[in-house]
Amino acid sequence: MSIVDFEKLTDNEPDQFPVVPSAPMANGDSIPTAFDPVQLRAGRLQRLRAMMAEQGYAALVLFDPYNQRYATGSRNMFGYFLRNSTRYIYVPLEGPVILFEYPGSAHVSTWLETIDESRTSKVVWSAVNQRDKMSSDPFGIEIAELMEEHGRGNRKIGLDRCSMNLARSLEAQGLDVFDCMQDTLHCRRIKTPEEIACLAQSMAGSEAAVAEVEAAIKPGITENELFAIMYGDVIRQGGEFIETRLLNSGPRTNPWFNEASDRVIRPGELVALDTDTIGCHGYYSDFSRTFHVGPGRPSAYQKSLYRMAYDQVHHNMGILKPGMSYLEIAEQAWKIPERFLDRRYPSIIHGVGMHGETPLVAHHMDFDRFSKDGILEPGMVVSVESYIGEVGAADGVKLEEEVLVTETGIEKLSRYPFDEALLDREV
Repeated sequence: MSIVDFEKLTDNEPDQFPVVPSAPMANGDSIPTAFDPVQLRAGRLQRLRAMMAEQGYAALVLFDPYNQRYATGSRNMFGYFLRNSTRYIYVPLEGPVILFEYPGSAHVSTWLETIDESRTSKVVWSAVNQRDKMSSDPFGIEIAELMEEHGRGNRKIGLDRCSMNLARSLEAQGLDVFDCMQDTLHCRRIKTPEEIACLAQSMAGSEAAVAEVEAAIKPGITENELFAIMYGDVIRQGGEFIETRLLNSGPRTNPWFNEASDRVIRPGELVALDTDTIGCHGYYSDFSRTFHVGPGRPSAYQKSLYRMAYDQVHHNMGILKPGMSYLEIAEQAWKIPERFLDRRYPSIIHGVGMHGETPLVAHHMDFDRFSKDGILEPGMVVSVESYIGEVGAADGVKLEEEVLVTETGIEKLSRYPFDEALLDREV
């Protein structure tokens, strides 16, 4: 299955957001891993501005570090600004992109061709110093002046996240303020070829980290020690951080979502993990595996759980194709046996990009509660989920694959092998 023809995709894409020409193949791989970083940044900013034009925005003010990176490639103290939203980037539909930076750190990003100007944030430290009210008006006045200069009379401005005071300060200046987070995520759902190359590199790094974990699994090691191995190798591979601590063992595999602990692993148990990794270039890699702890062979029950999870993932990968509605995916998905329904994973598939993204397709019985219908499109990257566990049992199995949606179907990004002992057909 060949990679999607992105030049052709531009004509077929419902929203007509531009897609840049394909990155070169590397090492004969079916999914390219070589890319031009300047083209990566240009392609993303081009898509963002196309969305702004479609939605009628004169400008966006981006506080979310993921959106900042998408728009410009700029990253500074990422974890800090996830917590403390005081660094922001002004992105006009037309005009200069202006970074409002933490004091003394402008040099981190001003080399980027996407940043036209740097100023000091008007709201840095404002909340911790109880200065929110004092800083709000200077913030609103400055942004309003930029809108007057570049907006051509358009007063519509988008904010992805900020304090209520800042939104009110913009409204006080006569601007029409809208929450643009949904619009930015919708824009980001289609990946440029350069983004797909980043995702492939991130996945390779996570697979190497999981291989180190699998090699270290033995009785006597703790969940925390295994998680440290995975995290350390992610960093060594050029990755950034792991969003969750989903590595558990034995009775802590059921229910899912138990975080890594100091529990000591014992023979005959299962170890399950989910990578949830912000890897190299700031791109997510998200696959899950479950392993058997030797010596000895897995039980018939463990193998039956694993086979169901394996079948669920592969059935649901098999139905995916461009043009399919999210509701159709929910309706055609693998039917979970009744006794495992209570502990089903929340989604059948979810989007992957710089983190878990659009879309999220829930199971049919949960669809109206968690999902909104849409269309699976070429250029989307999604993870296909499975968790099989039942109330009252000791074991659970988590499996997940990450795939690219092409013009004809899908192509796998995750290639980590499954556990041969658990795939034994003897039940």
